[in-house]
Amino acid sequence: MINFEEELRKFRPSLEISEAEDVIINHNLTDFTDILVQMVREHEEETMGQDA
Repeated sequence: MINFEEELRKFRPSLEISEAEDVIINHNLTDFTDILVQMVREHEEETMGQDA
């Protein structure tokens, strides 16, 4: 039978995950929300230009 408490004590995260976390945290990455906001702004600018 698996002793989950013992397995948790032995757990060590891999270096690759730690490295990925550093890259993600330390870089300003564009996410879906940023892209969506930019698209809405561009659409608003286009429609405002047509109203004039």
